[in-house]
Amino acid sequence: MVAVERIVGAYNAWAGNGASEAPDWLKDVRNGAIAHFESLGFPNMKQEAWRFTSVAPIAEGSFELAKPPSQTPTLDDIRPFLLLEAGYRLVFVDGFFQRSLSTPFFDDVQNLAHVVTHRPDLVRQHLGKYLATQDRPFSALNTAFVSDGAFVHVPAKTTLAEPVQLLFLATGKQVVTHPRNLIVIEREARASIIETYASLEQGVYWTNAVTEISAADGARVDFHRVQRESPRAYHVAATQTHQGRDSIVNLHTVAFGGALARHDIGAIMGGPGGTLILNGLYLLADAQHADHHTTIDHAADHCESHEYFNGVLDDKSRGVFTGRIIVRPGAQKTDSKQTNNNLLLSADAHADSQPQLEIYADDVKCTHGSTVGPLDPRALFYLRSRGVGEHEARRLLTYGFAAEILGRIQEAPLRAQLDGIVRSRLAER
Repeated sequence: MVAVERIVGAYNAWAGNGASEAPDWLKDVRNGAIAHFESLGFPNMKQEAWRFTSVAPIAEGSFELAKPPSQTPTLDDIRPFLLLEAGYRLVFVDGFFQRSLSTPFFDDVQNLAHVVTHRPDLVRQHLGKYLATQDRPFSALNTAFVSDGAFVHVPAKTTLAEPVQLLFLATGKQVVTHPRNLIVIEREARASIIETYASLEQGVYWTNAVTEISAADGARVDFHRVQRESPRAYHVAATQTHQGRDSIVNLHTVAFGGALARHDIGAIMGGPGGTLILNGLYLLADAQHADHHTTIDHAADHCESHEYFNGVLDDKSRGVFTGRIIVRPGAQKTDSKQTNNNLLLSADAHADSQPQLEIYADDVKCTHGSTVGPLDPRALFYLRSRGVGEHEARRLLTYGFAAEILGRIQEAPLRAQLDGIVRSRLAER
């Protein structure tokens, strides 16, 4: 309770000072969210959704709300995290928009604070409309402190020729940031978006992020999320998608960093004929802990979803995967597949996998599967019998396990960047 009271006190100070100029409707949203967080409190391991993950380091930590950075990074500083220096780019440092490093595009690719002022009706129509916070205290907390983040709007029947990169950098100080991102893809529009979280320093901090994605009828969005936080950081996030009729969402999420990371991914198939591809990779070492919770809600008929998550765990790391598929009454002709595979490179590594199906319709095809184990000894024997050393054989097989997920990413620059990170991490083993 002390931690909750401290955060509520920080909110009251912030709301009465730096956030007091917000429109009334946004103030109401914030006030409702902080009241909800106060009633929920921080989750604990007695709750089913958190029974494998303790957030005590966050609740007991002393994190101040981030302030604008005293020194703006240069393009050279952020270049290691960029994919393309051309194209659309929004850069945030400690949660604050850096216009000098960004390439906004009219009012369609902008920071959220700008759009709240210039296009309030559009923001009000979508902000908070897709993400459920009734049992998510961190999402409620993010909503309470909503101030800035990325905003991407693609008008109907428009195709963005280049991907939009959303880059969130931390300076490694003992602070907390609450980025809030809103992505609206209108009818029959197309867009590719890359959301990256990384650190300029290796310090302790807490990122609490939320991204809402709306794909209207016939729209297509390729969304990529890369978590490269400091190995001492805490990262909690929620990504929520909502799809209309005949829409396509390809969602790729990759986690490398963080001492403790939790990512809730929700998808609502709200219109007939929708398609969702959900790919995930987590590559953990030392004492890292990553927890992924996915919920795919088939609320309409004739939709299909395919989910593939691979985890590579070394040393004393721990990976948690809980995948839930819901098929609502009337969602006939649903085709849903879910697979979670975990590769343990150490006897001390641990994986918890919980695939779940809830089916309330009778004309469906739904499958799920999960594996946890070490490298295949037969594959190792085969490579060694061909003259490959044991260490190299292990590295090759592990790389192939990770590359199975990376190979599904169509953005070549991103795929190459992630491939390089995987190869570098494996070379250190």
